[in-house]
Amino acid sequence: MGDIAFTGTTSMLLILLLAVVTIGIIFVMRNLFKSRANSNLTEKYQDHQWSSPLDARNKYPDVNAFKYGKPVFLFGLASALAATLFAFSWTNYDAEVFIPDGALDIEEEIEIEPPRTAEPPPPPPPPPPPIIEEVPEEEIEEEDEPVFEDMDVEEEDVVEAEPIVEEEAPPPPPPPPPPPPEEPEIFKVVEQMPRFPGCEDMGGNDKEKEKCAKEKMLQYIYKNLKYPAIARENGVEGMAVLQFVVQEDGRVGEVKVVRDPGAGTGDAALKVVNGMNSLPQRWTPGKQRGRAVKVLYTLPVKFKLQ
Repeated sequence: MGDIAFTGTTSMLLILLLAVVTIGIIFVMRNLFKSRANSNLTEKYQDHQWSSPLDARNKYPDVNAFKYGKPVFLFGLASALAATLFAFSWTNYDAEVFIPDGALDIEEEIEIEPPRTAEPPPPPPPPPPPIIEEVPEEEIEEEDEPVFEDMDVEEEDVVEAEPIVEEEAPPPPPPPPPPPPEEPEIFKVVEQMPRFPGCEDMGGNDKEKEKCAKEKMLQYIYKNLKYPAIARENGVEGMAVLQFVVQEDGRVGEVKVVRDPGAGTGDAALKVVNGMNSLPQRWTPGKQRGRAVKVLYTLPVKFKLQ
């Protein structure tokens, strides 16, 4: 005999049916004893001789409820066993998720913006060349002839040195501004690509974990993807392509749509990807030389009417 499994709705209906049957039996037995009690039992048994005082403990055999004790006990035992069986057979079935064929295949080449990296600031522009202005000849004045002054010193002359005036030292130049913080490089391909959560506790190598992570990611995407009503009404199908960066701590950021079929499909896919940060577990970040790094991830999402 195979395992018995019921859905939640089936189990509840079976338990409800069992309760209805039990209430119906109680109602029938109650009316039966009530009709017998209303009959003229006194005149029926006024000349009856009881073989034992125990025979008359309920006064009249017609309304003796104890003779139904064993059937009632067996029915209650069967009902309890049935209710327990229904409860233990309650099985939750996962909703079937439709995943299009080749969901992670990009049909054609798409221009993908290269990941941005920190670039050094451009050098300052060179100073402008000096401007040479021509002076008209009329403004050039002839210089006066030099006057020669006698600088001879006699032995009797007293020479007094001029006082030395100390000049104040110029203030020190301001310190150079600190260099801007270097932004970590965003890689496109690394030794270990980032993985969707849910497969890190399983055994196997990185290749098996990556395959499991892709299956988990597809299950999450197409389970939570809502086909826009306007796209469904107009028969819009196609592939939306999104790009996002898996951070060093496993968060998803800088999500953008690089290809949008229209009719709200791109926004629907964007909402699903942004919801990855609300999952109980985060992505396993990509690693390069054993160090967690930022990785640019390209994800196709196919919209196909069933």
